[in-house]
Amino acid sequence: MPMRLAIVGRPNVGKSTLFNRLAGKKLAIVDDQPGVTRDRRFGSGRIGDLELELIDTAGFEDVTDDSLESRMRQQTIVAIEEADVALFVVDARDGVTPMDEVFAEILRRHDKPVILAANKAESKASDVGVNEAFGLGLGEPIAISAEHGEGMADLYQALLGVYSDLDEEEEDEGEKPIRIAIVGRPNAGKSTLVNKLIGEDRLLTGPEAGITRDAIPVDWTWEGRPVRLVDTAGLRRKAKVQEKLEKLSTSDTIRAITFAEVVILVMDATHPFEIQDLQIADLVEREGRGLVFCLAKWDLIENQGATLKEITEEAGRLLPQLRGSPVVALSAETGRHLDRLMPAVFKVHGDWSTKVKTRDLNDWLQMALERHPPPAVNGRRVKPKYMAQIKARPPTFVMFATRADQLPDHYRRYLINSLRESFDLPGVPMRLTVKSNKNPYAEGEEKGGPAPKSSVPTFAPKLGKKVVTPKGVAAVRAKAAGAVVEAAEKPKPKVKPKTKQVAPGKAKVGAGPTPKGRAAKLNRPGVKPKRASRPTSTRRSGR
Repeated sequence: MPMRLAIVGRPNVGKSTLFNRLAGKKLAIVDDQPGVTRDRRFGSGRIGDLELELIDTAGFEDVTDDSLESRMRQQTIVAIEEADVALFVVDARDGVTPMDEVFAEILRRHDKPVILAANKAESKASDVGVNEAFGLGLGEPIAISAEHGEGMADLYQALLGVYSDLDEEEEDEGEKPIRIAIVGRPNAGKSTLVNKLIGEDRLLTGPEAGITRDAIPVDWTWEGRPVRLVDTAGLRRKAKVQEKLEKLSTSDTIRAITFAEVVILVMDATHPFEIQDLQIADLVEREGRGLVFCLAKWDLIENQGATLKEITEEAGRLLPQLRGSPVVALSAETGRHLDRLMPAVFKVHGDWSTKVKTRDLNDWLQMALERHPPPAVNGRRVKPKYMAQIKARPPTFVMFATRADQLPDHYRRYLINSLRESFDLPGVPMRLTVKSNKNPYAEGEEKGGPAPKSSVPTFAPKLGKKVVTPKGVAAVRAKAAGAVVEAAEKPKPKVKPKTKQVAPGKAKVGAGPTPKGRAAKLNRPGVKPKRASRPTSTRRSGR
């Protein structure tokens, strides 16, 4: 069983940096300004051979009013009560401050093991602060540097001594939880929705906008099924994001969308589907995740039935690529219609994981082609022939067709919408790849040319034997090879000297030039000259 370790201390002492060091990756947002972390953040880590369940907490503030700092202090107290060991971090450069002494007194009141760590102790100037930490009365301080990884061996020895006193229990690994990311614009009610779902004040809430900064995962069980809810920071328009800290929060939210399976887009019911909401929905579709629209603050709407119908139609019109995604209207403050959200989420998750049989796909393809044949491009029609699903999550299909690169985009959208309608997959992002069905071996034959002489048999006729006539490609090959061989082996015919043909009795051999025209014709043997016709003259006509 991993040790649950809560990293606590006043603001800007390096708690999140140490959290990332033990986790082995940058999970928590780190910045130079104090008070970056506000919610409790959980993560898995390791130091040596010790498995750790890490809890990053907000900086401790000694206030008890209704302010945001007071609510952050309550979250830190809850983390100490849930942890097995509290790792109290102080700044060795600044030394022990009055706030550290107040927090050390609070830790002594809790019946929890406490390990004191003096962070930022990579230089000799911090030795004074490490010695001052002895005065807190929490044992010997461990000099570490979370930024550079120094002192981790001493921290491991201290944790190992505490771990030996804890009862070791083995946990059976169950099914993997469904990862659900809750996103939306700032102050849309995301954290309030998570707290209402799990039934406890796990996340900071309030009227202030932008309270959540990190993507906070929360493990939960719904009807016996494990669920991991990830609350994210509000996403504003890119032009308005100027500060470095808000840019880090935005990138953390986008990463949560990338690793989620289903995304719940929380919108304020009083003004839904603004430009930023549409951009977030389009990002979810491009990432290939299932999407559920959640209309929060539904108790502020008067004519709820007509408004819900109007918003549903608007969703299909503004986001045609996600037509059919469920729209759930609820009130996280009062809990009304909250029971409709998780069934819609699991329905989308089931559709997102659907696998369609190849036979059913090809039967559907034939009906889709009969209903709406593909258009002709440059006078030649694209002919789809075969279709199959290559993977799920999201459903991805491949279709083989002639002239695949010429298939218009509008016909591709027609096929995807018909797929959603025929197989009951509303709102699920789909991928359709069209490939050509050309035979690569046939292309190799065309490009390779004729085979070499030794590999092609010669079909020469022989006396007394039946000649076998090849067919198809073999005939073409044999004919070409035979022509080459015959041309190479056949000797060139000798050119005979031209002899002059002279009619007997007319001329001797070698006497004069060869006659031409009528004379040559009369010199042929066996040709009798025609009787000359009597010419008509003026003298005859005058007789």
